[in-house]
Amino acid sequence: MRRITEPAPAELLADVEPREVMYLAGGLALLVLGTGLIMTNDGLRRLIVSTVTRAVPDLEEPLKKGLAGLLPDVERYLKIRAM
Repeated sequence: MRRITEPAPAELLADVEPREVMYLAGGLALLVLGTGLIMTNDGLRRLIVSTVTRAVPDLEEPLKKGLAGLLPDVERYLKIRAM
């Protein structure tokens, strides 16, 4: 059995062409761009947030707690970076 830490054999990577990797990267970039464009529209953003809130009602509180915990770390990072 091959361990995960071992590099992939060259024969497995021989079939991957750079063009395929570029298509994959381009597709991911378009996905991120499209999501950003959708979320900039106020009406769509409200619709998506309300739909997600109804589908997963207990999601909002853990997210708020997590973001509140990150805020002091971000402020500290910005102070250190400003030095």
